[in-house]
Amino acid sequence: MAASSMAVAVGILNAVPSVQLCELLGRIGYGFVVLDLEHVLRAPDTLEHAIRACELSGCEAWVRVPEVDEKLIGRVLDAGARGIVIPRTESAAQIGDAIAAARFPPLGRRGITGGRVTGFGTVDLPTYIAQANANIRLVPMIESAAGVAALPEILATPGVALVMEGALDLALDLGLGPQPTHPQVWELLLQLHAQCLAANVPFCPNPRTDAQRAHWLQQPELRWLLAGEDRALIQRALRGHLASLAVPHSPPACRSTP
Repeated sequence: MAASSMAVAVGILNAVPSVQLCELLGRIGYGFVVLDLEHVLRAPDTLEHAIRACELSGCEAWVRVPEVDEKLIGRVLDAGARGIVIPRTESAAQIGDAIAAARFPPLGRRGITGGRVTGFGTVDLPTYIAQANANIRLVPMIESAAGVAALPEILATPGVALVMEGALDLALDLGLGPQPTHPQVWELLLQLHAQCLAANVPFCPNPRTDAQRAHWLQQPELRWLLAGEDRALIQRALRGHLASLAVPHSPPACRSTP
């Protein structure tokens, strides 16, 4: 199958709560950054600064919320997030509630406010409401057997922008342990992709091996690609840099973790 001739938006999961890192990711050229609230604690002002840093550096800020919380989703969008990622999506009702929380009436239940998303009054409310309802991305993340089973009804829910996969949690849910590259998991990812393709909903893979990356880059319909997590990439780069120095070294005596 021929590779896509269209541009692919490459994103990264931000697990290091650093505003400067978010700006760096955008300047490097990542198209979107997923700010994690599921596994990372962030103060509200730090999250807003991270969203602003993404905007200023030319990439979209998405937020992975810990659960479908209508008030939290509203506040995150009021801070300027362009997308909401729902982890462990397992039903159409679940993603439907998230979509309703992110859309203004008559498409949802989101409440309106002024502030930075309206340019502090430089964009009139009717215009902002129309733009937000049309452009905010709602992204279910499939990370369990229940999510795989429910994907057809999830895809049929109006307002789903694209679908992400969570292979590591999927492997755990299947009883395979922390093996995101297990053949059984890979077969399910291919199934998710096929169902998304049939429903005309983009699928955003997160390749974990060179072979997986080559496979996804050969898909002509590929539009979104999650390129891993910044924390893991930083760890790998720093370890490689230290090893490349080829000098004897030892860690300090005082360490907080094993």
